[in-house]
Amino acid sequence: MPESAFVPDTLDASEFEQIEPLLNELLQREIASSADLERWLIDRSDLESAISEAQADLYITMTRHTDDEEAQRAYLAYIEEVAPRLKPLFFEMDKRLVALSERYPLDSRRYEVILRDTRAGVELFREENIPIQTELSRLEQKFEQIAGAQTVEFEGRERTLPEMATYQERTDRDLRERAWRAVAQRRLQDADTLDELYDEMVRLRDEMARNADCPSFIEYAFKSKLRFDYTPEDCMRFHESIERVVVPFNERLAQRRARLLGVDRLRPWDLSVDPLGRQPLRPFEGGRELFDRTLGMFRDLDPRLGDLFGTLGEGLGDNGAAVGACLDLDTRPGKAPGGYQYMRDRSRRPFIFMNAAGLHSDVETMIHEGGHAFHSLRCAGEPLLHYRHAPIEFCEVASMAMELLSMPRWDAFYTSEDELARARRKQIEGAVSILPWIATIDAFQHWVYANPAHSHEQRARTWLDLEERFGYAGRARVDFEGIDARIRETAWHKQGHIFGVPFYYIEYAIAQLGALQLWALSLEEGLESAIDRYLSALSLGGSRPLPELFEAAGLRFDFSEDLLGSLVDRAEHELAKLPE
Repeated sequence: MPESAFVPDTLDASEFEQIEPLLNELLQREIASSADLERWLIDRSDLESAISEAQADLYITMTRHTDDEEAQRAYLAYIEEVAPRLKPLFFEMDKRLVALSERYPLDSRRYEVILRDTRAGVELFREENIPIQTELSRLEQKFEQIAGAQTVEFEGRERTLPEMATYQERTDRDLRERAWRAVAQRRLQDADTLDELYDEMVRLRDEMARNADCPSFIEYAFKSKLRFDYTPEDCMRFHESIERVVVPFNERLAQRRARLLGVDRLRPWDLSVDPLGRQPLRPFEGGRELFDRTLGMFRDLDPRLGDLFGTLGEGLGDNGAAVGACLDLDTRPGKAPGGYQYMRDRSRRPFIFMNAAGLHSDVETMIHEGGHAFHSLRCAGEPLLHYRHAPIEFCEVASMAMELLSMPRWDAFYTSEDELARARRKQIEGAVSILPWIATIDAFQHWVYANPAHSHEQRARTWLDLEERFGYAGRARVDFEGIDARIRETAWHKQGHIFGVPFYYIEYAIAQLGALQLWALSLEEGLESAIDRYLSALSLGGSRPLPELFEAAGLRFDFSEDLLGSLVDRAEHELAKLPE
């Protein structure tokens, strides 16, 4: 169907008074046929796109400037005053869609996913949960402010924690230790505050689940995240597969690292330095150069990717994005940690946020978020907003697969064969070795929400038990002698997903299975064939169920130990081809 012109260009969708008349028109509009219902869906999508972008702009500004009181107030005003008033009206529209679709049947294949998802949302909605969700949003913002304010004085000046990560690649072991301890002590200053913040989040989420007649927040989260194709029990079995297959892989990596470093036991500050004592990889200087080099890489990899990525460069400045631009790349004080790609749904322009400090990991982040942007842009022409957003498990295939598929063109960042080999080894090892950390975070949250009345001592013990099971930071057994036990017990504080997007993490492991499969296909069938599969599957957006999205890219939706083992074997085979 043609695009909608329902929403005026002048609409300020951050103001409820401007949105309300349009919502009421949709709720009251006469529907007399399936064609009328399809038009109603398109117009509703048009309005929800405007609303989504208004919230996106406020969130982006808030995370870019956590020390800007006006930006914080504006975002807080939206989540406290606008979002709660919208939710009951969205619920009424969902109920109306379910009822109307029974009276005026729609094409079963075209509308299967949106109707399935809408019914699940209607079943889960409770009006008494709206103030709880508002309070949770406020607490999530508080976490961002706390994390964004974490800096340390080191070597004569104030440094952000992403900047401090550069020291973990230095060859001077004493320097690495001092930097690691400085960051750990800074995090520890906020540990009690974050523990108490998390206590309240857990309590509220458990209350919200019970209001919706769910036995725990685990069931509520799975239903709200529309996880129709796997269960909590499947996640537990996946954890077991990772423990059996990937933990031994990580142990082999740790033994190699310790041998090359010439140490008996690895310490926490030994995990990122080059084990052969070479200087850290320095692929770029500043966000502008990072963007330019990444653009050149994508153009060389596939012109279609270069064209898509090139649309993001307008407005790139020394410190990132200006108003209306698509990028904010450099780390700085007052900026929230981490990175993300946020699609602004009305203008259909992605925004990439990150904290680049000149590391190879920043290149990985740039390519990762670029993969998300490709996904957003490939389905930007879809008239239904619901289908312009895919399940997270496949969204992360878009980003993680691009990290692996792009490796043959990393000469855009590294000129020597030695540096290229180091970077590729780091990528392949990291694609597999991250899985135990993901399992740790997921298993931790399953325990937390199955036992919402737990004590801090029980939580710390559970975390340490999971570290023993999967390895410190998912990597290896590490010697913590002489280190404050509280640092290790609260290591999960650095994983912002636990606070802001609970249970959003196992998706990375599921997606990594897809990404590794697509990479293996590129080695067997050629890079062009793999990118064809990749772009074709991305174009589907979220219009088909998750297993079909995997199938569209030629991938198995399978968490089995058999598949995981074959992918680890392939990774080790390719690593063996690379020099030390």
